Amino acid sequence: MTTLPSADDLRRRAVDAARRCGVDLEALAGDRSVTSPVTGRSLASVRWSTAADVDGAVTRAQEAFGQWRTVPAPVRGGVVRRLGELLREHKADLGTLVSLEVGKITSEALGEVQEMIDICEFAVGLSRQLYGKTISSERPGHRLMEAWHPLGVVGVISAFNFPVAVWSWNTAVALVCGDPVVWKPSELAPLTAAASAALLDRAIAETGAPAGLSQLLIGGPDVGEALVDHPGVALLSATGSTRMGRAVGPRVAERFGRSLLELGGNNAAIVTPSADLDLTTRGIVFSAAGTAGQRCTTLRRVICHVDVIEELTGRLTDAYRRLPIGSPVAEGTLVGPLVHGAAYKGMQDALDAARQQGGEVVVGGGRRFEEEAPDAYYVEPAVVRMPEQTDVVRRETFAPILYVLPYRTLEEAVALNNGVPQGLSSSIFTGDHAEAERFLAADGSDCGIANVNIGTSGAEIGGAFGGEKETGGGRESGSDAWRSYMRRATNTVNFSGELPLAQGVEFTV
Repeated sequence: MTTLPSADDLRRRAVDAARRCGVDLEALAGDRSVTSPVTGRSLASVRWSTAADVDGAVTRAQEAFGQWRTVPAPVRGGVVRRLGELLREHKADLGTLVSLEVGKITSEALGEVQEMIDICEFAVGLSRQLYGKTISSERPGHRLMEAWHPLGVVGVISAFNFPVAVWSWNTAVALVCGDPVVWKPSELAPLTAAASAALLDRAIAETGAPAGLSQLLIGGPDVGEALVDHPGVALLSATGSTRMGRAVGPRVAERFGRSLLELGGNNAAIVTPSADLDLTTRGIVFSAAGTAGQRCTTLRRVICHVDVIEELTGRLTDAYRRLPIGSPVAEGTLVGPLVHGAAYKGMQDALDAARQQGGEVVVGGGRRFEEEAPDAYYVEPAVVRMPEQTDVVRRETFAPILYVLPYRTLEEAVALNNGVPQGLSSSIFTGDHAEAERFLAADGSDCGIANVNIGTSGAEIGGAFGGEKETGGGRESGSDAWRSYMRRATNTVNFSGELPLAQGVEFTV
């Protein structure tokens, strides 16, 4: 039996880390308790913003936008450069807060902060690469070109499972594109959010940028709804469930705003007879059990060829039985807690449904440390053999349940991969180059992310992140995702001294 840290110890660690990042804990204090999933006990009490506070935050951001949009993009990159430096200095502090507030093991929490650092580096380089195009005009003596301009206030609503990385993806890119950010973080991780915002405020002050570029609104769903509906928010970037996206998308569209949605995932890996099963097992276990199954890119379905399904299931069962489950801040732990009791109930309901639909729980599914910490929810990641892709398999359950399904032909496997409403991440484990190429082709995986011989999680910031279908279609982070944060203008310059019309139109006055 493990010994979980005491609630007093965690409170001390959280307070110390937040203060070192520059958080004014006295100003933040309020009557809303922050519960740590590590112990199920309170870390701190904070004050929530209300829907009425949203208008003031957006107004301040709009005032900052009036100045910021005229600052040269490479100069704007200086703020992000300084933020990256401060994140490096406080990597351990932010990692501690991530672990304590959402239950990530130390290495994953530090990895999330490293993502923040990496996107700052990317955005600084991007600040000199916001390229437009010169286009051949059909009219002599004319130049046709595209220019990209700052869009306006960007609203960010982030989820608990990546409490700061997703904010940084949006914020670093938005700032170099010329946009201020109003952030409504998960109410489950307010200290982590306050620490990140304090570091950005410091970077803004030290570089002489407008103070209103960063606005933080810690609060509940009413704050998020007010941000969604505010006409001063040009782009609303929201990460969460598909149910949340169904509400957000139409409301933003109704006011002709832009939305960037990162919603549910139900990610699969196809395992072919030629796969290296040692590599495959390692890739599957990390993708399926890491972060206690609480990533949008978590591997939830293994679609395995009938010739190797028994061997692979045995390997996975052995690996799952050896997984170190316990306090995320303890050395050697690989699986920390679920975020709260509702997540545990969702897991148990899904396992019950799987059994009713013909499934067999091969390993896992139980709870750990209930007597020691009755309000903390540590679970054993589960492997479930399913005869077919039933309703419960087609739903996303945000917990460590891995469904194993059989297939006989690659066409059948791809159809199973694509046969769910979500379209975020996917992978294939194979030693056959032709199989890999078929999976990546236009009639292969229909997901925004398609990998070969690697799991579905662990995306790098250099590529655009996002998915299709009920995942929402948004793209964040790298590649050309920056275009979501800018507006495009098509310009025509006539230097001919004449006035020829396009398409040969003649019009004489």
